Amino acid sequence: MEQSEQKNNEWDIDNLPNRLTMFRVLLIPIIIGTLSLIQTEWAWAQQNKVLLGYIAGWTCVVASITDFFDGWIARRRGIVTLFGSFLDPIADKFLVVSSLILLQALGRVHVLIVIVLVLREIYITALRLLAYERELIVPVSKLAKWKTALQLIAIPMLMPDDIPWGIPMTLIGQILISICTLLSVYSALEYSYNLLRKMKHKRLKDEK
Repeated sequence: MEQSEQKNNEWDIDNLPNRLTMFRVLLIPIIIGTLSLIQTEWAWAQQNKVLLGYIAGWTCVVASITDFFDGWIARRRGIVTLFGSFLDPIADKFLVVSSLILLQALGRVHVLIVIVLVLREIYITALRLLAYERELIVPVSKLAKWKTALQLIAIPMLMPDDIPWGIPMTLIGQILISICTLLSVYSALEYSYNLLRKMKHKRLKDEK
């Protein structure tokens, strides 16, 4: 009975964590739209570039908060669904990748940083698929969690291109995203090493 109930729950879509994830997905077009407007020659957009940047930045902050809470609620209530497992990482990647590409187009992030971070996301996704295929679990390292946290702080700071109360947000954001890039490369190597080690251990175990 418990197993049957758990299976049914796996296919559940309408729960609070999934609603928060879907809300996060709906916020992404707002970020894309506001940052895209800054690049247009429309007079109003040019006069309100900082305002549009703040709208994008705070929308990104709200999206990041929902990312934290959907995971926290799912763990606390033991809600694990196939829909959530699929959509949550996709929503995160859509948010980060679209923001980075638009920030690069605005000249606030170096193109090499964007390439490294985007390729890292693709690489880690491929590794996770390989781990899933081999029935292996490689948990997210603390370093990777720090990378994600820094990334979600740096990206909103780069959006307004403003210096409120003398705080050089763009410069701070660029420093943080540079640190984040280094952490992302190291954490990807760490993840690769742990996965290869587990695959080797599994192969030796299967041969016995």
